Amino acid sequence: MTINLPNQITIARLLLSIAFFAILSWTDAGRFADQRGLLAAAFWVFLVAALSDALDGILARRMGQVTTFGRIVDPVVDKVLVCGAFLYLASHHFHDPVQRVSLSYVEPWMVVLILTREMLVSALRAHSESRGVTFASDWLGKIKMVVQSATIGTVLGVLAWFHDQPGFILLAKTCVWVTTIVTALSAITYVRRSWSALFSRGALANLPAKPPPPGASPAPLQSANTQGRSKADSADAARVRGAAV
Repeated sequence: MTINLPNQITIARLLLSIAFFAILSWTDAGRFADQRGLLAAAFWVFLVAALSDALDGILARRMGQVTTFGRIVDPVVDKVLVCGAFLYLASHHFHDPVQRVSLSYVEPWMVVLILTREMLVSALRAHSESRGVTFASDWLGKIKMVVQSATIGTVLGVLAWFHDQPGFILLAKTCVWVTTIVTALSAITYVRRSWSALFSRGALANLPAKPPPPGASPAPLQSANTQGRSKADSADAARVRGAAV
């Protein structure tokens, strides 16, 4: 079995994601002053992984090597990298226990919004494609991915090199809020596209019962008919006995 170059890059990005999460798991908000090198390493690993996302797609199209593996695994790896990064940025690894603030400026509710959007879009895409309807990403969804990746890189870069410069701190905070807003708008656009699949009269009605498989005998009907005949026979017998008496 030969794995083409675009798929090799996708697999390499997954391995880089694992290395990236391992680095973040070593971070401690209480010791950031001694971990600037660790944060810098996380920044560079994430940058390479994020750039490889664009590279494998370009190579797959230009080389005519678009595969089912790539269509399935590539977006999954993207979501693992980005969503995992935001989960770590909102975790205790970046939360100052003394000041009780997030040093990454990413709040847990923002991560909930990001994850909800990703799960909603994945469910809508699976439903549409199961009915033979193409559910391609729109322009806002593509911008959302770029903005999220840029925000993660900006936050890590500021924490690694510019943590004491107010201008860069303001830049990181702005990126986090822009990401939150763009993610919410992207979710709204996908819901509008799939409004009929979610809130139409047919979508809210009960699903029809599944028909019995071919060749299956209608056992409940036979039982009911048999029971009805038994009651009728019993009634006739009683009338006969009454007449006899």
